[in-house]
Amino acid sequence: MTPFGEKLRQLRQARGILQREMAAALEISAPYLSALEHGRRGTPSAGLIHQVCQYFGLIWDEADELTALAKTSRPRLRLNAAGLTPAQTALANRLTRELRHLDAQTIETMRELLDQARASQPASAPSPRKKPSKGSKGRPRMVK
Repeated sequence: MTPFGEKLRQLRQARGILQREMAAALEISAPYLSALEHGRRGTPSAGLIHQVCQYFGLIWDEADELTALAKTSRPRLRLNAAGLTPAQTALANRLTRELRHLDAQTIETMRELLDQARASQPASAPSPRKKPSKGSKGRPRMVK
């Protein structure tokens, strides 16, 4: 289940609404709504998020929270490790293998560590990726 799916289910169940009722009101299929709640579908469109907010009467902070949850709810992740250090690549691969076996406290500790690491970096830190310089026709230059 994704963070968005979990929140969607909480909102729906707190109001005693069935999936099929909500799906009909939003003009989507009940299987699609179920898949969103269970994390089997990707991030919903901005339009659908807006519809959900209207349906539940969410405004301001609640609507912003739902939108933020949707942005962090991609069930199928891809990571391009090109340009990462060997240590970063190894960590990414290890997380891929072990993430589903971590308990909630370990995950929260890891999130806190990542937040601390991000906060301690200067705001103008250069990006680790370097773009190749372009030739006169917009193609990468060949260096001999």
